[in-house]
Amino acid sequence: MAPPLLRLDRIALTFGGTPLLSEAAISVSEGDRIALVGRNGSGKSTLLKIAAGFVAPTDGEVFKHPGVTVRYLAQAPDMEGFANVRAYVEAGLGPADDLYRVSYLLEHLGLTGEEKPDNLSGGETRRAALAKVLAPQPDILLLDEPTNHLDLTTIEWLEDELRQIRSAIVVISHDRRFLENVSRSTIWLDRGVTKRLDQGFGFFEEWRDKVLEEEERDLHKLGRQIVREEHWLRYGVTARRKRNMRRLGELQSMRSEFRNHRGAQGKAVLKASDAKESGKLVIEAEHLVKAYGSNVLVNDFSTRIQRGNCVGFVGPNGAGKTTLLSMLTGLLAPDSGVVKLGTNLEIAVLDQRRDGLNLEQTLSDYLTDGRGENVVVNGEQRHVASYMKDFLFQPEQLRTPIRELSGGERARLMLARVLARPANLLVLDEPTNDLDMETLDLLQELVAGFAGTVLLVSHDRDFLDRTVTSVIAPEGSGRWLEYAGGYTDMLAQRKEALATRKDLKSAKPQAAGAQPEKTPAQREEKRKLSYKQKFALETLPEKIETLHAEIALLEKKLADPELFTKNAALFNKTVEEIGKKRHSLETYEHEWLELEMLREEIEG
Repeated sequence: MAPPLLRLDRIALTFGGTPLLSEAAISVSEGDRIALVGRNGSGKSTLLKIAAGFVAPTDGEVFKHPGVTVRYLAQAPDMEGFANVRAYVEAGLGPADDLYRVSYLLEHLGLTGEEKPDNLSGGETRRAALAKVLAPQPDILLLDEPTNHLDLTTIEWLEDELRQIRSAIVVISHDRRFLENVSRSTIWLDRGVTKRLDQGFGFFEEWRDKVLEEEERDLHKLGRQIVREEHWLRYGVTARRKRNMRRLGELQSMRSEFRNHRGAQGKAVLKASDAKESGKLVIEAEHLVKAYGSNVLVNDFSTRIQRGNCVGFVGPNGAGKTTLLSMLTGLLAPDSGVVKLGTNLEIAVLDQRRDGLNLEQTLSDYLTDGRGENVVVNGEQRHVASYMKDFLFQPEQLRTPIRELSGGERARLMLARVLARPANLLVLDEPTNDLDMETLDLLQELVAGFAGTVLLVSHDRDFLDRTVTSVIAPEGSGRWLEYAGGYTDMLAQRKEALATRKDLKSAKPQAAGAQPEKTPAQREEKRKLSYKQKFALETLPEKIETLHAEIALLEKKLADPELFTKNAALFNKTVEEIGKKRHSLETYEHEWLELEMLREEIEG
């Protein structure tokens, strides 16, 4: 095994009260891809900051190999003092680093570099911070929630980029699919102690459940042993009444261990407040159009959403997901077209743009709207402290200002408020941001089992696959299509449609069924494809097929489990080639699809 580039051993950290970290350890060697997982508030981000050198532990050892470069992606990057994004990104480079890589990253992350920090959205800030830590290609990358505020296209690009770079990686993320795709080992931080699994995140949950079951059995055995020892001390033969001091000391130690055992953190209890049943038809939209100047976000979109449907909205940032959702729920008027809302609708909206939170407001006032200490849930009054426990908040946090909460705690607090309101139509805008895996599981169960209707905007592919009944996605030029099933089903249907159109393109028309050729005058009445567009339509399918074959060969080479050990340089080169070819494939497929749609539109 390669010597560690970075090692944290027996790390302890206490802010008063129960230690946040007690026996935490991380060892990072060349080529590592580590997923750092744990509940919200377990100390993952703090441990990463200790590894980056930004926080000093109360106890323990931190060793970094001399000359090793480390870059840390914070959840809230500080861009103050920089004239523009390019200046911010270049500030992370070392003397020998390549300036060209800054331009490459900015281009692929959808930034020009001239953007002013004060005008950036959450997604743009995250992409700028990613460019800064990726540009120098450090020996170790420490990434705290890198996918937050990123759209699906950028997340998939980031996965390919992380596969290619030589840096060792430690990553915290709530995105299951992302962790499965980038990790090769997993560190679980639980009650201040770390446990390591030398397999990727895909194997973690089964392993974690076994560890917790074994812990429960061991605790039960310890309790039984204490009972036996107490019986021996009380009822042993007369000669034993002198007390075996060693055995008595062991009993006291066992009692202390049993009393001080910190069980696994409880689960949140997520349940939406019931409302009257809505009508069977919830939303009907016909020929919706919305444009801002020359930017057409929605063009001739129609849909019918029935009671019980769970509809996912996906697409790049800026594609118009929020605009379309606002029109469908009656919050925004379309330029043309009609939206009809069903009867008896009671709508609850979760907007993950947390800048609307009053950070000085207490948790109690936020949940009760400042009206006493009770909250009405499902028609019953509950004390706010009791309701907060369902979302893993402690009674002593009642008077805590919202500014004291972590990102995950704020997400849970907003969920608590939304789910207390009676609703039969849930509108959830990025509900998975900052939630830990266990709370995500419960939210998934809530959404999947909700008796009403759900409209869900998300970039979490795994969550979409587990919950939605259909996906609405942009196809370019303001066109939106609805696909049955989850995100993976949508990709499969798109691929199948692409293959079908390619087959139709190559098939010869039958003489009997051939349509009469239009006259030159008739053809002149409509627009024409340019020579360049026609040439691209003819040649792109062959390029796409070639890339598919080349990627398959490279993936076959990469499937050799011994490749990295035998030839790390060849492994890294192969990963890099796959990333480049996948990026080219995505570009070609998107270009071909847009041209094919344009051709169909021209030809009627």
